[in-house]
Amino acid sequence: MTTSTPTLRTDEPASALLGTLAAQGATGALSTESGIVYLAAGHVVHVESAVTPDLGDLLTHSGALAPDGWWEAIDQAGRRCRVGRQLVDSGHLAAGALELCHLGALFDAAYFVLAHDGPVLRFRPGAAHWLGAVRSVPVDTVLRESRRRRELLHRIWPEPAVDRAPLARVPGLDATDLPARRGRTLAQVDGVRTAAQIATALACRTFHTLVELRRLAAAGLVAPVAPLIPGPSSAPSPAPASAPATVSAEPGPTPRPVAPDEPDTALLRRLLHALEAL
Repeated sequence: MTTSTPTLRTDEPASALLGTLAAQGATGALSTESGIVYLAAGHVVHVESAVTPDLGDLLTHSGALAPDGWWEAIDQAGRRCRVGRQLVDSGHLAAGALELCHLGALFDAAYFVLAHDGPVLRFRPGAAHWLGAVRSVPVDTVLRESRRRRELLHRIWPEPAVDRAPLARVPGLDATDLPARRGRTLAQVDGVRTAAQIATALACRTFHTLVELRRLAAAGLVAPVAPLIPGPSSAPSPAPASAPATVSAEPGPTPRPVAPDEPDTALLRRLLHALEAL
């Protein structure tokens, strides 16, 4: 007996292919230039992207889980794709805490995978992530949440370069009296770190960090660092016209331990309740 494989057109955007896979109840991994979406029976079970902190970083940097406990779970259950279940069964992490953190990491990565909605590289039927089943999310929910985040960030500051480029502080501007989270975010802007690296240093979700960074950019306090592109005379290219004339690449303070970022608990709990109702 042969098993049918979903027929996909790789010239279609990722969002369209995800809809096709959801309708077919497919299981596997959909790869794009920005990350990988893992599906089980047509639902999204995990998303990973190189430009967002992974679940292990969020759990260990926030202090919710000791690094030894994370790596122990990977060693014992990674090959069986049951790392999440191992964390709960071993008593290292409560099931609710794992689900909330997993959903945050899933939506963070999905935002970047779907931000430009580029073409799909390939689909691997049957592929599973080593984390295993934690909480599945309907494809429509993932697409809708990614679109909502993109629209919200655009309203705050319409330049998406803030999301991926190294960021630097603009000198000479008053940065006092900032809200606590925004001030902590600004302190990590050093001319080298990207939004994802700042989120890791602060042990908070990437989307929360993006909101604060875009607000800082709208206030003129931070700007993307212009890449140095050698010209005929090997001189660096000028900064884009949309960027401030000068930015400071002076390193910020050494990252210090901070309290775990307060999650958007209300949103995630509503999502959990809706999924449980389904």
